[in-house]
Amino acid sequence: MDSDARPRSRVVIAVLDNQIEPALKLLKRELNNAGIFKEMRRRASYEKPSVKRKRKLAEAARKRRKAARRSIDAD
Repeated sequence: MDSDARPRSRVVIAVLDNQIEPALKLLKRELNNAGIFKEMRRRASYEKPSVKRKRKLAEAARKRRKAARRSIDAD
């Protein structure tokens, strides 16, 4: 199993009155928010360990910048 494995949460969408289109739109939004699409793209092909390391470092830097921006906005 991957070292960055997260606990899986189940996405449940209720379809009301056979309204498929809004339910599908909500499902896509929930899957996107859960990171499922990003995970599928990432797993589509093999990622070398060096590339994986660089990606993780870039994601961490992006998170730090976002957190710093939020803390500045909060002040």
